[in-house]
Amino acid sequence: MNQPLDILAIAAHRDDVEQTCGGTLLKAARRGQKAGILDLTQGEMGTRGTAEDRANEASDAAKILGVTWRRALDIPDGRVENTWENRLKVASVIRETRPRVVILPYWKGRHPDHYTASVLGYEACFLAGLKKLTLDQYSAVNQSSSGTNPIESLAPHRPFKIIYATLYYNVRPSFVVDISDQFEGKFASILAYKSQFSDQEAGKDLFPAHDEIRARVDAMARFYGMLGGVTHAEPFLQKEVGLVDDLLAIPVKSI
Repeated sequence: MNQPLDILAIAAHRDDVEQTCGGTLLKAARRGQKAGILDLTQGEMGTRGTAEDRANEASDAAKILGVTWRRALDIPDGRVENTWENRLKVASVIRETRPRVVILPYWKGRHPDHYTASVLGYEACFLAGLKKLTLDQYSAVNQSSSGTNPIESLAPHRPFKIIYATLYYNVRPSFVVDISDQFEGKFASILAYKSQFSDQEAGKDLFPAHDEIRARVDAMARFYGMLGGVTHAEPFLQKEVGLVDDLLAIPVKSI
């Protein structure tokens, strides 16, 4: 990493970010902001496709979204656990990429990997800021890049803001991001995962048919867009109280 990331999205599986906040990352990239994605697992337990398939598809999706950095850790798929070692692995990435904003999954949901990734990511962000915590042995930079200064690359860092992508869970968001101009790009990044979203026998009772995918993604984005008074949007939650400086500049009309 030569320059810190503006935004780092962390999720359990390749394609989670594309579905929950891909439009937001694409919007950031089109603004000239540096966005990245950290996938915690390789996706080896997926009903469809292989880990190799998903690695190639994740690379294609990243190009569509304009993200400048993407990596997958080696945490077992289907067994994302909030262990000390896993927290240190994620904390080392936080120090390496130095994001101002981190996007995490919401802390409730159907899939254990998703809600565990939320707590794991939050606690890793906290650990990454501890000055006396040494993470050299967990740094991919230090393991693979000769000539890199390990002290500089792993200097303590905490993101300024942590927000939660809530699309996978029915909760009222704190705010939505208008992705009306980015919807087609978001949808294209989802379809980059051909192993997951093409019609096939494997998992046909779990996955929507290919012809239904656009309708579902569009319906969700339109629902959250309606809440914000735009065509398409993605929902997010923040734990902190929002701060308003000018009452006349608050968006979304009341009546």
